Amino acid sequence: MDVAITGSTGLVGEALVASLTARGHQVRRVVRRPAGSGEVRWDPQAGTIDAAALAGIDGCVHLAGEGIAGRKWSEEHKQRILESRTTGTDLLARTVATLDPRPGVLVSASAIGYYGDRGDEELVETSTPGDDFLARVCLAWEGATAPAADAGIRVVLARSGIVLDAHGGALARMLLPFKLGLGGRIGSGKQYMSWISLDDEVGGIVHALEHEDVVGAMNLTAPAPVTNAEFTATLGRVLGRPTLLPTPLFPLRVRYGTELIQALLLDSARVLPATLERSGYSFAYVDLESALRHVVGH
Repeated sequence: MDVAITGSTGLVGEALVASLTARGHQVRRVVRRPAGSGEVRWDPQAGTIDAAALAGIDGCVHLAGEGIAGRKWSEEHKQRILESRTTGTDLLARTVATLDPRPGVLVSASAIGYYGDRGDEELVETSTPGDDFLARVCLAWEGATAPAADAGIRVVLARSGIVLDAHGGALARMLLPFKLGLGGRIGSGKQYMSWISLDDEVGGIVHALEHEDVVGAMNLTAPAPVTNAEFTATLGRVLGRPTLLPTPLFPLRVRYGTELIQALLLDSARVLPATLERSGYSFAYVDLESALRHVVGH
């Protein structure tokens, strides 16, 4: 396949480019800087994209969007988070819908924040959405793919969980305090964490590109979500460090704000990958301990 990818320099994007290339696919990076050979220039804020440079693609993977965990959620920043996802997605969806021939598939990133805070309820792709900020962002984000679906393109909405990698994402930020013996459960520890290894995050996206029966929402999570207490104990065991003291929340709330900490650390989503399993995807890492040992090299 000839696949265009936005967000190709991020944690998932770089790994996806490497995986697709290794499988013999061609990759066109969609970039904001001046485009080099085989690249596609776009500027989502200006509403521009080089449609001619997308001619002939078989598929598209849309991963671009502003990070949500780096700073307090002011109303201004929340608006940027929303617009960075909906504006770019709408531009890309409308553009691929006009191509002749059109690509067969658009895999567009979303997140399990779609489901909101749901306790220990088992959540699959047909479960109802939540009603908090992240859920509303995900609803609008996914809705912005409508022009592509209306044009007959197979659209896959990839709702990612916590992607485990030692060099980026949530786990990378956890490793130092855990290695120092300062890691511990967060809050009650009863909230569910729906995780996925970076290998399976990429593998699931490639699977969606290559399998025509995958359409609509697709949870990118491992089949065995765990509680925060279980995650904490497992990571401590893998690193050979104690995890006795709970993580103090007050300094985190001061730095990042109560709303962000609640949404990212305390809300619970027990998400299962029903679409991937039904379509025959074989996970590389099903249980958390094996995934962590692989990721951190223990």
